[in-house]
Amino acid sequence: MLKAIAIASALLLSGPALAQHAHGAQKGPNGGPMEDVAGVHAELVVSGQAVTVNVFDEAGKPLDTTGYTGSAMIVSGSDRKTLQLAASGNALTGQAAAPVAKGAAITLVVKTAAGKSGQAKFSAP
Repeated sequence: MLKAIAIASALLLSGPALAQHAHGAQKGPNGGPMEDVAGVHAELVVSGQAVTVNVFDEAGKPLDTTGYTGSAMIVSGSDRKTLQLAASGNALTGQAAAPVAKGAAITLVVKTAAGKSGQAKFSAP
């Protein structure tokens, strides 16, 4: 009985934390999937070889990415490539060596100008 109460309590307490950090099917203003990363909202937009991560604050306003760094590990089948992303206005951008395949698994790692870092996983749209 005590074990059941402990498990129920853990699930109840973790629910709000999970809800706060996962957008799931939420789309960003540019149509890409959106996740919370390092205390900011990151929207992934992929077009051919171009990988763009638009960065927003909690209110949905674009953030200046000066001082941010990032990378995207792109996995498609047995192919695995890491792409360095550079700060560019309100986004982190990079060019893959080849077009990113639809459904490719993309792990995004972001470090903010304040030094906070985090990661999120996406599926290429």
